[in-house]
Amino acid sequence: MRKRSDKKIMRTYKISLKEAYGIEGGQLECILCESPFDAPAPDWKRPAVIVVPGGAYWGVSKREGEPVASQFLARGFQTFILTYLCSPDGVSYPEQLIELSAAVDYVKKHAAEYNVNADEVFVVGFSAGGHLTADLAVEYASVKEKSGLELDCRPKAVGLGYPVISSKAGHGDSYINLLSGYTEEARGELMKSLDLDQEVTDDTPPAFIWTTSTDTCVPSANSLLYALALAKHKIPYELHVYPQGEHGASSCNFEVNVPAAFLKRNAKWLDDCASFFRLFTEEKY
Repeated sequence: MRKRSDKKIMRTYKISLKEAYGIEGGQLECILCESPFDAPAPDWKRPAVIVVPGGAYWGVSKREGEPVASQFLARGFQTFILTYLCSPDGVSYPEQLIELSAAVDYVKKHAAEYNVNADEVFVVGFSAGGHLTADLAVEYASVKEKSGLELDCRPKAVGLGYPVISSKAGHGDSYINLLSGYTEEARGELMKSLDLDQEVTDDTPPAFIWTTSTDTCVPSANSLLYALALAKHKIPYELHVYPQGEHGASSCNFEVNVPAAFLKRNAKWLDDCASFFRLFTEEKY
């Protein structure tokens, strides 16, 4: 008779990036799938997705964390959720960028332990978390200068959900919170590099972008500006602008939204984003 396996398929725990890197804060929640095979499978690996919730750099949305991570876990990714410090914690730019950079570096350095392909670490961010994710995409090469740390933090590609991209078209409060504590003159200088569509280069990672044309909080123009910048530099991208939907729809299911007919259609972003990421992975399951 075959003996029943007592091996657990799932494991979850939290990592303090503050303790791991000596930075001001940052917590990485790991939601992982172990190899599902009864016999050892040393070559079993998955790509990874780090989820970065939004919250206008004032807080970190719960509904854009686990509900999204669980969807990517089911689509074959090892998943992580970043909780980062915000303006009420007394921090400002570039602390959030450093915390996300440390998160990417941590996943890469522990890839073997997490059954992750270290070359396949993706980041998905929403709203202000989308700004933070896109900021990493355009500024990863300058993180050492900003942090004093050697961090391997370039994502393979990013996913941006209704992201804040430009102060000219975006969510003003996000910029106010991100740059709290700076003088007016210093804010003016920093804003030149935080309108992210202006910072895209030939080395910026590919991006999947989705938003809605009826988003009155973070207008869809933000997504269009970033897509146009990627197109100018011939960076691979995929853009979806759904005709209906309010800001902050997260996974677009009824668990985190008031039920509406258009949500089912908008929820296709998850399959499309996962498929986009698969263009850049070795694992095809």
